Amino acid sequence: MSRQQEIMELEASYMKKEVPVFNIGDTVKVNTRIIEGEKERLQAFTGTVVAKKGTGLSETFTIYRNAYGSSMDRVFLLHSPRIANIEVVRPGKVRRAKLYYLRGRSGKAAKIKEQYVAGQENEAHAAPISQPEAPSES
Repeated sequence: MSRQQEIMELEASYMKKEVPVFNIGDTVKVNTRIIEGEKERLQAFTGTVVAKKGTGLSETFTIYRNAYGSSMDRVFLLHSPRIANIEVVRPGKVRRAKLYYLRGRSGKAAKIKEQYVAGQENEAHAAPISQPEAPSES
């Protein structure tokens, strides 16, 4: 077995089985596990997906949020054990791969059109995708 195959098998064991489908421009709600001492709680972070990068275990996505006069970007690892779940609040319709131009904008200038799917308003984004199976030894 080659070293590359060993790495792929090890990474496959850490990847999440069900990852929701979301695209750039979607408004998502990410619930993260926060551990304070011995207590654990969920904290929601809602914002617009600005970028997605990487593949496999190192896949990340960036969420932009403008609230109470201050704006922030936050980068999440898609397969992190700290992420409890990802929920698509509103699908967005954009024509760019990265939405970094939203930084510093507020009000209507930062608005993204909603994407409508005939007959299935939000059902297409709620279905989880399955990850490819790890290669088996032959």
